[in-house]
Amino acid sequence: MKENFKNTQLSFPPLKWARGMLLMSFLLLFAKTSFAQVSATIDSTSIKIGEEIRYKMQVEADSTQIVVFPEGQTFTPLEVIESYKIDTAKRAGQLGLTKEYALTQFDSGKYTIPRQKVMIGDQIFYTDSIKVEVREVLVDTTKQKMFEIKPLVTVDTSFLNWKKYIWWVLVPLLLLGFIAFFVFRRKKRKEAKEEELPPYERAMMALRRIDESHLLEKDSHKEYYSRLSETARRYIDEEVYDHALESTTDELIIRLDEEIKSGSLNLDKHTIEELKSVLKTADMAKFARSKPDIGTAKADRNVIERVITETKEAIPEPTEEELLADEEYRRTVAEKKRRKKIIFGSLAGLGVVATTLIIFIAIKGYDIVKDTLLGHPTKELAETQWITSAYGSPPVTIATPKVLLRNNFKLTEEQKQILKGNETFTYGSILGNFYIVVTTMSYQQQTQVDLNKAVEGVVGYLEGQGAKNITVKNEEYQTLGGAKGIKVFGNFDVKNVVQNETKKNEYVMLNFAEKGGFQQITVIYDINDRYAKDVAQRIINSVELRNAK
Repeated sequence: MKENFKNTQLSFPPLKWARGMLLMSFLLLFAKTSFAQVSATIDSTSIKIGEEIRYKMQVEADSTQIVVFPEGQTFTPLEVIESYKIDTAKRAGQLGLTKEYALTQFDSGKYTIPRQKVMIGDQIFYTDSIKVEVREVLVDTTKQKMFEIKPLVTVDTSFLNWKKYIWWVLVPLLLLGFIAFFVFRRKKRKEAKEEELPPYERAMMALRRIDESHLLEKDSHKEYYSRLSETARRYIDEEVYDHALESTTDELIIRLDEEIKSGSLNLDKHTIEELKSVLKTADMAKFARSKPDIGTAKADRNVIERVITETKEAIPEPTEEELLADEEYRRTVAEKKRRKKIIFGSLAGLGVVATTLIIFIAIKGYDIVKDTLLGHPTKELAETQWITSAYGSPPVTIATPKVLLRNNFKLTEEQKQILKGNETFTYGSILGNFYIVVTTMSYQQQTQVDLNKAVEGVVGYLEGQGAKNITVKNEEYQTLGGAKGIKVFGNFDVKNVVQNETKKNEYVMLNFAEKGGFQQITVIYDINDRYAKDVAQRIINSVELRNAK
């Protein structure tokens, strides 16, 4: 018996060991999860309209964990004014993180700041929701000074801020273009004025510029002799031999000898030899890097001047026929220069315009610049002055780029027994880029409207407009003023029989049952229109039902 008892006792420790392990696992699990704590507080639970609430979120977590705080409009119905930087404090291997948000609300009432989600590692924690009150600002009208209503002011609503970029980009470019134009024009006029001078005077002016350049003092013998040689050759090219610029020195001297022998040029043989000597020296300086002394170089300059002067005196007076031919030639040259100026001016203007377009495209993108210059119907809707107005009964207040037009429907006798009124206001068409419809119904007696039936009727309504392949989604919707309804949205295909093409549209439909009536707002737009979605969202966000609580 004792032996059996002992055996029985020996079977118990494994059970205790299992219980111990279970307890240890629980403690480890507790230790793993208990280190992370999340809390949230606000500095005030009651504020005036537009005042600021400081929402402080505090997190205690292990230093190895990644903490992700909420961002964006997660505090709705309150608005986030500013999200401040995270304040971090380390203590005993843990991190203390503090994140603050500035919140506000511009409508009076009692609101609840919803729970906020904080992710720590792979775990999600939620803060508690907090109730706040937004009070109205009481104004004593007996003491408040009254002012006259200010007149309407035209406001530039263009989101491209075209004038701003005009002043900062286009104007400096135009100024630079004008400066460059005037500098170039002045240079061209100066050159043209020099071109109008007789060849001899131009040659003398060129020699004076060589003297003023001080090339010899700068040890620029190659350029010095190049300009001397060019001056002499250009004068001979214009007055004696029209291929002097491209001829070699030997070819030029042979040609001058022939002119002397033919009697066309009454020039001394010694002058030709001096010219030949200087041109040979110039060739050596240009191609063999020869550097004559300064005295020789200045003497060669005087030789060139003497050769040009003697050549001028040796040339016979031109006949009347030669003078007429020369005048025609000058007229032709002047006409060519005038054409070049026109072409250059046009190219300069195109260059300024092209540069401006490139800068705008780099800043705003090709599509926006193209649509701004060439126009885009939906972009023009976005940039026009919007109108906020109330339509129908019970009234729907909505902001639209254009005034909605009333469609009058005559009620049948059967409908008159049920409805007091049925009003519809529209803009555009379902085949266009944008289509807006506001419909309101008021009943003779208090009627409970089932908005779910309105959702069920969406497909039939769109099919009646010619829509195909309709997708339907719906969700609860609430305006900023608190009116609750159902939002139906999706897309469909519609065929334009005139243009024989099919396009895909998106639609958003808001359905409300306020003040014993029924209100429906429908916005339909081209899904491929890059401006339409923003315009539609702006319209939907502006929807409000008067006196809705």
